[in-house]
Amino acid sequence: MRNSTPIMGNSTATKQVNKVKPTINRCLNEAPNNPNSQFSNQRPQEPMQESAYAGYHLAYEVKKLMPTSRSTGGNNVNNNGVGLQVGIADDQAKDFDFEKTEMKYDSTGMFHWSPARNLEDCILDRNQAAMTVLNGHVVVCLFADPDSPLIGLRNLVMPLRASNFHYHELKHVVIVGAVDYIRREWKMLQNLPKISVLNGSPLSRADLRAVNVNLCDMCVILSAKVPSNDDPTLADKEAILASLNIKAMTFDDTIGVLSQDESGVVSANENLNSVSGPIVLQRRGSVYGANVPMITELVNDSNVQFLDQDDDDDPDTELYLTQPFACGTAFAVSVLDSLMSTTYFNQNALTLIRSLITGGATPELELILAEGAGLRGGYSTSDSLSNRDRCRVGQISLYDGPLAQFGEAGKYGDLFVAALKSYGMLCIGLYR
Repeated sequence: MRNSTPIMGNSTATKQVNKVKPTINRCLNEAPNNPNSQFSNQRPQEPMQESAYAGYHLAYEVKKLMPTSRSTGGNNVNNNGVGLQVGIADDQAKDFDFEKTEMKYDSTGMFHWSPARNLEDCILDRNQAAMTVLNGHVVVCLFADPDSPLIGLRNLVMPLRASNFHYHELKHVVIVGAVDYIRREWKMLQNLPKISVLNGSPLSRADLRAVNVNLCDMCVILSAKVPSNDDPTLADKEAILASLNIKAMTFDDTIGVLSQDESGVVSANENLNSVSGPIVLQRRGSVYGANVPMITELVNDSNVQFLDQDDDDDPDTELYLTQPFACGTAFAVSVLDSLMSTTYFNQNALTLIRSLITGGATPELELILAEGAGLRGGYSTSDSLSNRDRCRVGQISLYDGPLAQFGEAGKYGDLFVAALKSYGMLCIGLYR
């Protein structure tokens, strides 16, 4: 009997179960009323309260009908003394604790998944954010009005939660913006782990310092506001101002010293003499805001000239020839227009781009996203876990490691061939 991945709402279990074949005949109507039946006294009579196990009833009822192929030591006979063709349910086995298991991936196994969280539990104020040790995270600066159209933040966060990353490799995402707008987007974000929200303004330097923007791995500046028809040039004014504001900031040139207590909680400590646990050093952050890794979304291509005031590019220069776009610090919406045209004539183009970003997609995932149902937790089976083993994009240092021999006076052609033959890696290019 083959394995499958049933979708069971918010149930929190990773136990592998078997799919019920429609050809199996079981006398389900008589089982609950028969005290000798294996199905008696299994379902709680009182409805459970709304909690993290809101889907427990559904999962319980389905698992109660699930056959198993292993021996349980019981006498599998019905009222007539005829042996049953299937074993008892998995949740009746002594070695299975249903409530202590949890789902870690969505039903397709393509993304990390967590039980739905309330937005209020993920909101940080400025003081809480400042006391939180944020390092190597992703800061999303979002400009939006309460009634601005939804831009789909899930599409930004989902690639960062791909299951080909281990859980400890997932970067914490901190969204800085108006919580009234984020609340409308939260339904599609509530099942993605490691997300925090700071109810503030991306133009506030105090808010930016509170989220340690100088220690982030990437700062993404987005705008959901509807551009005015009067002057399209002003459509990117908030995003450009936020970018220039961060570049003008300066930060303390120190390495944060952290102490770890017996409980394993890492906290900032200013008095080094009182540090009793092992000392953990943060990586050195950017001293100048101009060195903060940043990408800004632009609606109008010509506005790219305002992102780099030291660049003397002609305003009529094509977007792909400008320095901010070439360096990856600017992204224009028009790029997606050209991508749509490319995909229309060559459907493999989108498949290639998706493979580079998320490692690909499955037909089941495509169906779920097309229906707009959102991600749902699923049981970890051999089939779903195999989806984790897919390609991923990363930066590899040429100063040390197995490819260091090509870092000094080496040729890119030799690097390309050696990486492909020896390690199965496809070199996309050099990051300078």
